[in-house]
Amino acid sequence: QLQLVESGGGLVQPGESLRLSCAASGFSLDDDTLGWFRQAPGKERESIATITKSGSRAAYADSVKGRFTISRDNAKNTVYLQLNRLKPEDTAVYYCAARTIYYTGGYLLTGDNMNYWGRGTLVTVSL
Repeated sequence: QLQLVESGGGLVQPGESLRLSCAASGFSLDDDTLGWFRQAPGKERESIATITKSGSRAAYADSVKGRFTISRDNAKNTVYLQLNRLKPEDTAVYYCAARTIYYTGGYLLTGDNMNYWGRGTLVTVSL
């Protein structure tokens, strides 16, 4: 069974950090472009980070640039999202996604580009 499973979400205070993980099972991520997306209550899904299959290049949404970092460990079949200096407006369900697609970086992939999705992990930023 092909699965992506996110973990690491939780309740934090503004200014704190979290590290999200997304582990694949049933298939290898080696040839996949990976992305993180989020959906806040009442809002549309937003692409926030995309990384090339080698991990050498990444793109970020302006809303998270300089605070969030996407990385991957192909040996562990896992992609990560480091969230620093969290703000209340970062509250959302965070999803990872994957697709075997030619991508060399420099722009964000949209959800329509991806074909494997996790179920999401909730991040809540509140006092």
